[in-house]
Amino acid sequence: MNTAASAPSLASLSTFVNEPFLDFADADVKRSMEAALAEVKGELGREYDLVIGGQRLRTAEKITSINPARPAQVVGVHQMAEAEHAEPAVKAALKAFETWSRLPVAERVELLLKVSKIISERKYQLCAWLTFEVGKNWAEADADVAECIDFMEFYAREALRLDGSTTPIQFPGEKNVLKYVPLGVGAVIPPWNFPFAIMAGMTAAAIVTGNTVVLKPSVDATTIAAVFFGILEEAGLPAGVVNFCPGAGPGFGSTVVAHPQTRFVAFTGSKKVGLEIHESAAKTQPGQRFIKRTILEMGGKDAIIVDGDCDIDMAVDGVLASAFGFSGQKCSACSRAIVDAEIYDVFCDRLVEKVEKIKQGDPAENFYAGPVISPLAYKRVLDYIEIGKGEGRLLTGGEAVANEGGYYVAPTVFADVLPTARIALEEIFGPVLAVIKYESFDEALEIANNTEYGLTGAIYSGSREKLERAREEFHVGNLYLNRKCTGAMVGAHPFGGFNMSGTDSKAGGPDYLLLFTQGKSVAEKVGHVSPAADLQEEGMGL
Repeated sequence: MNTAASAPSLASLSTFVNEPFLDFADADVKRSMEAALAEVKGELGREYDLVIGGQRLRTAEKITSINPARPAQVVGVHQMAEAEHAEPAVKAALKAFETWSRLPVAERVELLLKVSKIISERKYQLCAWLTFEVGKNWAEADADVAECIDFMEFYAREALRLDGSTTPIQFPGEKNVLKYVPLGVGAVIPPWNFPFAIMAGMTAAAIVTGNTVVLKPSVDATTIAAVFFGILEEAGLPAGVVNFCPGAGPGFGSTVVAHPQTRFVAFTGSKKVGLEIHESAAKTQPGQRFIKRTILEMGGKDAIIVDGDCDIDMAVDGVLASAFGFSGQKCSACSRAIVDAEIYDVFCDRLVEKVEKIKQGDPAENFYAGPVISPLAYKRVLDYIEIGKGEGRLLTGGEAVANEGGYYVAPTVFADVLPTARIALEEIFGPVLAVIKYESFDEALEIANNTEYGLTGAIYSGSREKLERAREEFHVGNLYLNRKCTGAMVGAHPFGGFNMSGTDSKAGGPDYLLLFTQGKSVAEKVGHVSPAADLQEEGMGL
């Protein structure tokens, strides 16, 4: 770590800007990506350790991470943390908390900046890991890595800003201080679909504010988490600050969440699991002396309204990108297109024409559409397609695609879907779009809000009045006007949703780090104050 004189400060850091995306049309960039894929391919199949308090462990049962595009290809082999590993993991995090929480904020910030630098230097290799492990094409992988860099840089600056907080006023005769202190040990449980950015972002937010972490990555994306953990160690993170514990949710995950010394849980994933975590965290355990905090992001059933006076081609492109980017495996993905009856047929025709041009294949070869993540997801999506065939008119897709044994499902569009249909209400998390017709804008807004979720949404319209109505009445945490509903940018689009989409934690926003801290107000009397003044103050408030 740097000395205090050279430690980072807000004044010494440049203004935050988002990491630029790579241009894979550039020949040099393309060659670099191909070289990284070849390099990482040579590292596939390695075995990685469980790491608790700096101690490396191996278990009898393993987690095998595979390439969903080529299931015979093993990406990494990992140890399976069980319920009995929860106690030593939390204890190691508690021990590390004693010193990590007392470090100057600038020293913790310095570590995040080192991590950001390493990630930037290895951007192509990290993209390649994402391509092999979760089936992201090059652009999707690049966006994931860029967002990770953004989180490191943004949270570093936000931690310094938070450290400089002051009270709104200084009360006469006192020195008033408001400081934000860490909570303690937290469980970080990230998803597989943004397995680098979200996993690293939640972890970074926790540790830069002084907390320590038990990290349980998704069993479908454990290798990229292991690679990130290695970067943390390389950057100088002390043992026990992050404990790398891959494991199943029902065993290890549930035990860590319920542990009486787990102060908070940061989770991104399904509504079902998120609600289970929330319920478990709300139950006070013997020896627990605090109320646990949950930071939850639990998915969506996102809609794009396509108004009659919009630019139809722009709307088609936005719906297509939102619905079928990364095969619809984003909590922000558009799974409902709500289309004005006046342009409904034209919109459907143009959409189908473009969807049928989507090229599907191995993401390592940079096909636009790759596989879904696992056999379980594959079956779930195909089951919903069968349901959809009874609830709407199949326009295109609707079938599995044979390709190297991978879990491929054709991009699928159903038209004439009722707002109350299952495929219009239930989260599918795959390349399936329901197109719904509306007759009035009141009806469009009613349909858009007619789910238990409230994460993202968008509207394409040339009417300022309708855009303003959507701004007020479209009930989602992230609303986009005349653009697609995916692709939130750190700093510009703080991300989190309403209703069953979670606790609206607004990752990548100015309030996010507050969720990992608690405010401590300290008042010190200064100068000479008469005893009468003390007595008078007793009746002034809390």
